[in-house]
Amino acid sequence: MKKWLKTFSGIFILSLSLTGCQSVSTTSGGALGVDREQRMFTMLSEEQVNTMAAEAYLQELSKGRKAQLLNKDQAQVRRLRKIADRLVGQVGIYRQDAVSWQWEVNLLEDEQLNAYCMPGGKIMFYSGILSKLKLTDDEVAAIMGHEMAHALREHGREAMSQAYAVQLGKDAVQVLLGVNTHGLADTVANYALTLPNSRTNEAEADLIGLELMARAGYNPKAAVSLWQKMSQEGGSNVPEFMSTHPSHETRISGLQANVTKVEPLYRAAAK
Repeated sequence: MKKWLKTFSGIFILSLSLTGCQSVSTTSGGALGVDREQRMFTMLSEEQVNTMAAEAYLQELSKGRKAQLLNKDQAQVRRLRKIADRLVGQVGIYRQDAVSWQWEVNLLEDEQLNAYCMPGGKIMFYSGILSKLKLTDDEVAAIMGHEMAHALREHGREAMSQAYAVQLGKDAVQVLLGVNTHGLADTVANYALTLPNSRTNEAEADLIGLELMARAGYNPKAAVSLWQKMSQEGGSNVPEFMSTHPSHETRISGLQANVTKVEPLYRAAAK
């Protein structure tokens, strides 16, 4: 009886890993046509992922406050939030529900060249990327738009869905072998949220971010100048928040090829 139950459990888990995903379109394609369908684990909702992200963000804010490193430069904080407000004003182009997300922007005193946007719209900039690269508002918008695009496209949930499928497959084998499985959720979260984004996801974020900044009235050519600065500053040492992104040359070439496509949007917004 126990052996049969183990076999049944293994088959059930394996079945979930194979059939527990659905194809979804998280955003509209926009002017640049980012239309890829994504595979999401049906038992992992957008709400669950956003809740996890919000909790993690609160922890980061708490640590920053305790260390007295959070939002020290109020002028820069106001600058970041003003840019964010303009970008957030355009997110309805890609998905209407994102208009009502609880978007938030904070600044951490840290010399790293880093920034991120968690699922659900929780944005963090590190002071180092502003000071070391001497970013213009347009270049800040390029970074912020790119990171916001990851949230809009639910790349975090997509990565977690892939991790669930992998881990469930492993657990199916372990059950069949009579090995206990524990901490599936923790394993998946650690696996998915610490892995860098795929090149496909990065390319999507580049395109959506480029269009987002243009629609918000920020010069899309700044996305190119940003990466030229990145190349000069870091050489082969890519900033942490883009640690496995395409090479500087590949990214710059891709952005240049699409700048002209969104320039009419920028000119219309700038009027």
